Amino acid sequence: MSSMLNYAPVMRISTATLFLLTATVAGSSSFGANPPSTNASHFIGIEDFSKFKQTIVSHEVVLTSPELKAPIAWDEMVPSWNATAPTGTFLKIEARGLYPDRATKFYTLGLWSEDTAKFPRESVKGQKDSDGNVSTDTLMLKETGAELQLRITLGNSEEKIKPKLNFIGLSFLNSKAKTTSLPPNKKAWGKIIETPERSQNSYPEEEGWCSPTSLAMVLMRWSAALQRPDLNVDVRECAAGVFDKNYGTGNWPFNTAYAGKFPGLRGYVTRFTDIAELEDWISAGIPVIISAPFHLLESGRKDTGSGHVITCIGFTETGDVVINDPATNLNQGQKVRHIYKRENVINAWKKSNNTVYLIYPTSAKIPKNRLGHWEKK
Repeated sequence: MSSMLNYAPVMRISTATLFLLTATVAGSSSFGANPPSTNASHFIGIEDFSKFKQTIVSHEVVLTSPELKAPIAWDEMVPSWNATAPTGTFLKIEARGLYPDRATKFYTLGLWSEDTAKFPRESVKGQKDSDGNVSTDTLMLKETGAELQLRITLGNSEEKIKPKLNFIGLSFLNSKAKTTSLPPNKKAWGKIIETPERSQNSYPEEEGWCSPTSLAMVLMRWSAALQRPDLNVDVRECAAGVFDKNYGTGNWPFNTAYAGKFPGLRGYVTRFTDIAELEDWISAGIPVIISAPFHLLESGRKDTGSGHVITCIGFTETGDVVINDPATNLNQGQKVRHIYKRENVINAWKKSNNTVYLIYPTSAKIPKNRLGHWEKK
């Protein structure tokens, strides 16, 4: 277990000055109100937190959820969070499984801070036990059938500076469940969302910067669309803002947490069932970042042995996928915008169980949540 799990106490935060907490699951009236999904994955968003037990320990406020009824029989869960966490503050995200006969330990799923000089930002290694493990940002349990409990610690180094939790997203997966294909949403065919193009290879110091480069492209797109200069963030700044000392820049929820720190933006990790859901989002005018290995996107490429993150910005008239791919060598005359065959994207994306980053304004009209894979509005 990492020695960084418990930050040294600095100052007690008074209850009166901390948080205004009111609670519902986003889009429903109580925990567990979402109907079970017949698919392999399901998403729950929590916007308010009054049903969480609040405990103050020195400079830390600990929010412990009630039992959260899982929408599917899951064995993997990826949490996301959007928080206002200025310099001098931090968050710790933990979760455990609750079985009928026992509870697992609390696993740490992220130590998050923008002030890494005081509070390291990292995934936590060495958590494997008889019940499960944490693979970077993913809780992996050996048995399905658990409910979930969260424990979220918020702390600071000065009483006048306080973090604020705005949103928690929970992406559940049954890794053994089978899924069925959906009919394509052809309203997206022929539609391209103009999105700034950036190459990770433009930065000599980059080490696997596909994720922050894709993140920067999407933030720049929203900067132009919303006339928000603060969202026009350079790739280097994104890479520094998501860096995980144990995993580099590829930690999924660290990337969405970086996006979600900006006022008025929502960012979270979830998993889709089918490419038709990507088409739903493109039809709505919202680009989607997806996780798909580089070598599977086009024949003849060498297997790098690692994952890859790219940005879906549209579809051709025949349903192939238009991608801003950060792994582009501009000095060799390549273009960031690629057209990849539909079947190649489907097969590559499956390797991550169809993982996506959804990043959009909270005011946006998002697609109908027909399979329970994203926030309900």
